Amino acid sequence: MTYENLDRRLVNALLSDGRASLRSLGEDLDVSVTTVSNHITDLEEQGIIRGYVPEVNYGRLGYDVTAIIQLKVEGSALPEITDRLGDQTHMTSVYEVTGDHDIVAIGKFADTDHMNDQIKELLTDPDINESNTSVVLNPVVEHEQFDLDV
Repeated sequence: MTYENLDRRLVNALLSDGRASLRSLGEDLDVSVTTVSNHITDLEEQGIIRGYVPEVNYGRLGYDVTAIIQLKVEGSALPEITDRLGDQTHMTSVYEVTGDHDIVAIGKFADTDHMNDQIKELLTDPDINESNTSVVLNPVVEHEQFDLDV
């Protein structure tokens, strides 16, 4: 029984199957159920594991349009606008970035009319100076996580 890199191996096992039982994780990692439970609790308390969620295929639920929205904003308004974007139901990711724009947001929409309505609503904010929207034609890799080096 070795604990070397146990946390990383445990994270990798959960990435493969987030619904795995403590018993099966213990068997796969050659440690006790109690050890697995304690390490998962520690990883959750440290904020390394933030939750267990299903991987949803939004396209199959009718959200066929993915848009990447880039915004230039007034500097002092940046936190307010990122918070507002983060609160919008259809935004799946919001980033403060370096480069030509200040914010990059990714959203899922039922159709281009729905996307257009959401973007027009955003652009009524006087603190948004410029926007650039790209529509994703084909998502090649999306919502991927990667195994940790052990």
